[in-house]
Amino acid sequence: MDDLTYYTLRQLCLRNRDGSHATQADRQRSLTLAARQLREEGFRQMRASSLKGKHVEILLQRWQAEGLSAGTLKNRMAHLRWWAEKVGKAGILPADNTKRGIPERCYIANASKAKELGDRLDNITDPHVRMSLRLQATFSLRREESIKFRPRYADRGDHIAIKGSWAKGGRNRTVPITTSEQRTVLDEAHRLAGSGSLIPANKTYIQ
Repeated sequence: MDDLTYYTLRQLCLRNRDGSHATQADRQRSLTLAARQLREEGFRQMRASSLKGKHVEILLQRWQAEGLSAGTLKNRMAHLRWWAEKVGKAGILPADNTKRGIPERCYIANASKAKELGDRLDNITDPHVRMSLRLQATFSLRREESIKFRPRYADRGDHIAIKGSWAKGGRNRTVPITTSEQRTVLDEAHRLAGSGSLIPANKTYIQ
């Protein structure tokens, strides 16, 4: 495959581990997609340092034609901006997305992104994934927090302590234990994870 996707751009991501593991994974997926689409547009044998304003314009036009949401466009542009900064070409992208015709993200106050699992939890056979989802539902944990969750560290009796390295923005936080259901789920997490986390011993967080 082309150098851009499978070597130089991947190496750029590996050398610059900005943000959480989830952010890094999202960025690498987004940039790999951008590189593949540039190849489809006829730009072959590019390297990470080859990025130019015309590449950004072509990608943006394609994404806008696909009818992507403002939020998705902003995220992809942020990843392109990161790429440009890392190769010393920050000036090819304006800081203000509206100059590129990207509308402001639309927020709906008090709208929840939570999803009810219901009976679907019964279809999940992996015990670590099941427990991770139960922790999300019971303690309102974020995905990364629930996967990296270490019951032996987190359980403080009347609350759980979330490490900054698990949390969005790297900030420590606590969640009170106020119900018997929370205590039951936490006790089951102890039995499953032991002294470790909810990442199986044979896997990494990214996997």
